[in-house]
Amino acid sequence: MSDTSSKKMGVVQLTIITAVNMMGSGIIMLPAKLATVGTISVLSWLVTAVGSMCLAYCFAQCGMFSRKSGGMGGYSEYAFGRSGSFLCNYTYAFSLIIANVAIAISAVGYGTEFFGTQLSALGVGLATIAILWITGILNFGGASITGKLGSITIWGVLIPVFGISILGWFWFDAGTYVAAWNPHNLPFFEAVSTSITLTLWAFLGLESACANSDAVENPEKNVPIAVLGGTLGAAIVYIASTNVMSGIVPIEALAASNAPFGYVFAQMFNETIGQIVMGLMCIACLGSLLGWQFTTAQVLKSLADEGYFPKIFAKVTKANAPIAGMIIMMIIETIIGFTTISPSLMEQFNAIVELAVVTNLVPYVLSMAALPIILHEAKVNKKKVGSILFINLLAVLYSFYALYACGEFALAYGGLVTFLGWVFYGYIAYNNEVGTVSESVS
Repeated sequence: MSDTSSKKMGVVQLTIITAVNMMGSGIIMLPAKLATVGTISVLSWLVTAVGSMCLAYCFAQCGMFSRKSGGMGGYSEYAFGRSGSFLCNYTYAFSLIIANVAIAISAVGYGTEFFGTQLSALGVGLATIAILWITGILNFGGASITGKLGSITIWGVLIPVFGISILGWFWFDAGTYVAAWNPHNLPFFEAVSTSITLTLWAFLGLESACANSDAVENPEKNVPIAVLGGTLGAAIVYIASTNVMSGIVPIEALAASNAPFGYVFAQMFNETIGQIVMGLMCIACLGSLLGWQFTTAQVLKSLADEGYFPKIFAKVTKANAPIAGMIIMMIIETIIGFTTISPSLMEQFNAIVELAVVTNLVPYVLSMAALPIILHEAKVNKKKVGSILFINLLAVLYSFYALYACGEFALAYGGLVTFLGWVFYGYIAYNNEVGTVSESVS
């Protein structure tokens, strides 16, 4: 075996990396929100797990057979040209900005419980905005510290989530779980649809699962296996952790908590353990947000480098930090934080998550629509194309079901964001389109 191949990852390594990459701070508020629906939300987890695996598998195929760089934007360009690539990248970048606000709200929720304080709706909004600006400003010095902190703080989420998935069953009471099945007597379809957005939120990031395909042995075989296995592994942990909690404490108490994992650990052990878990998860949120603030600014910078965004986003300091772009990004986050202020922290979190999911599904749908052309240009075996496109169809159907489940508010505002992007492209990328047309004419 050559030195090059010996350094490549095996299927088990890639599967683990894929699963861990998906399991971040997105889950820490979900048990409380899912508890407002009841344990019937486990059906939403199952639907989302299947839909997410279909999406992840299709992204793996895009990654292996696409000859264009740029991730989802590159995939979309196959079918929709540079304007489609712009729309894909634009909505994806906007979804990251919205997701940062949701992570900040999660930090506020666990922080208020940890310190035993109560905040008004305005107080929650102001605290959220303050955290966004603090984590953004801390990135002005560059990415060297950010990456190191993120690799450590992620364990503040992983340890409690894995811990409750395994240990929680010793405190699990089947009677408590069954009694919480459908406390509000929601119709079956409504009960499942209500939770779809929240469960998909936990899987966002699955599109990056195939990013390591060049570093894997036998990628055509192993990448799809690892992507499906990693997504399934994440689904098992998500389902186990959120459902076991509903069998430990009454569903009403879980739904009312701003720090559900900390609350359940306190019931399992004692208040001190609960406080430690709250502290760990709060730190994990801050570490995750610190990394995502810089990552989002870098995404905006790369789009500016491509001519999709104003050049101000591409300007960097000596520390290679796009400070001007970060400031604009934080102003947008501040506006989102103010416009989504709600009577309760959970209502604000839910509104932002739904908007983040809608804007993230736009690039998903564009990428899925481009997959047939990618396979055709790569001259993939027709028999294999048939099976891939069947899974692709399931992924598209799930994506539109998830969009429907997001509700009128998120669809309306997500639509406005998307329409604004089309107008924005007409002004910002005019020269790119003219150059493309000139080349085709000549």
